[in-house]
Amino acid sequence: MTDGDWLAARRRDLVGFAKNAADPAGGFGWLDAEGDLDRDKPVATWITARMTHVFALEDGLGDPGAAALADHGIAALRGVLHDDENGGWFSSVSDTTKAAYEHSFVLLAACSAQAAGRPHAEEVLTEVLEVIETRFWDAEIGLPFESWDKAWTATEAYRGANSTMHFVEAFLAAGDVTGDKIWHERALGLSERIVHVTAAAHGWRVPEHFTEDWRTDLNYNRDDQRHPFRPFGATVGHWLEWARLLLHVEAALGDRAPAWLLADARALFDSSVRRGWGVDGHLGFVYTLDWDDLPVVRQRMHWVMAEAIMAASALHRRTGEDPYGDWYATFWEYARKNHIDPIGGWRHELAPNGTPSAGVWAGKPDTYHAYQATLFPLLPLAPAAALTCRTLRK
Repeated sequence: MTDGDWLAARRRDLVGFAKNAADPAGGFGWLDAEGDLDRDKPVATWITARMTHVFALEDGLGDPGAAALADHGIAALRGVLHDDENGGWFSSVSDTTKAAYEHSFVLLAACSAQAAGRPHAEEVLTEVLEVIETRFWDAEIGLPFESWDKAWTATEAYRGANSTMHFVEAFLAAGDVTGDKIWHERALGLSERIVHVTAAAHGWRVPEHFTEDWRTDLNYNRDDQRHPFRPFGATVGHWLEWARLLLHVEAALGDRAPAWLLADARALFDSSVRRGWGVDGHLGFVYTLDWDDLPVVRQRMHWVMAEAIMAASALHRRTGEDPYGDWYATFWEYARKNHIDPIGGWRHELAPNGTPSAGVWAGKPDTYHAYQATLFPLLPLAPAAALTCRTLRK
């Protein structure tokens, strides 16, 4: 079986498992380790938007059942998760906070659904672009606000690299799908500030947390080290994710791309494997490090391995250099042995010895990272995946 055939089989396995996340009441819910909906957790916008994105991509690849699932997600983004009074999207059906992280995925989902030709996607895309422009984009400094209350009257005194990173991803898709290249330029600007300026100044470690005036806060959540979205310290998986995204930015900009994008991608990848891979005597990437490069949370997360796979693949294709190809094979071998679950989906969290764990993430709520790891190595770095998926129809 060729690499492409193996990846396609793994992709279809993930899709078959993820279909269970469709909640009859609207949106996509949290799946437990067996693949059943966890009714104790509310339907969340980030999960619904990510799954809408996945099923829109899968629709482009010719899966006959994916269109209805993408439409199911769009319906929730127009319905139970949408604030009809004030505009924008709630964090979940039980949380009226409006966060940059969630809105980045609404934009990504809308772009992918629009590219797939799904009904009502354009309506969501038009609104989310307007909301990001008017509510989340701080034009004075070219960086986003983190969150707002329901009525858009108060914003959080926190700024985050995680939501900023996902705006890079979504802005690249928006530039490709809408044709408005301002989104590509903004993706470049965000990358420059977080990586080329800030990460470089911290020895190619990416600070995650910032004050409202964008000063680094290296002690943020020191007392909540296992926070699933804002853990203390440095999150190695994000260094890998940024490395990949820098190459997508470079490809999107073409001849206008600055040379530092590739150089910084190399530096981040090197920093990740040197500081994060097997540093506690066990294979795999630790979840977080302190600022002396000592492991803080040692669990191995599935999304980190997925991003490692994609970063190694992107660097290998961009440079043709064998070490990146070797790392790609190493990462897939680890994922195959440890994360891919025979009963379906990927085990989201592992103890350092590779056994299942649930200290940070319980269940299997997120198919987005693993799905992209099976697909992106077969796609060009630009344009957006949804625009090129039909070339892989089988």
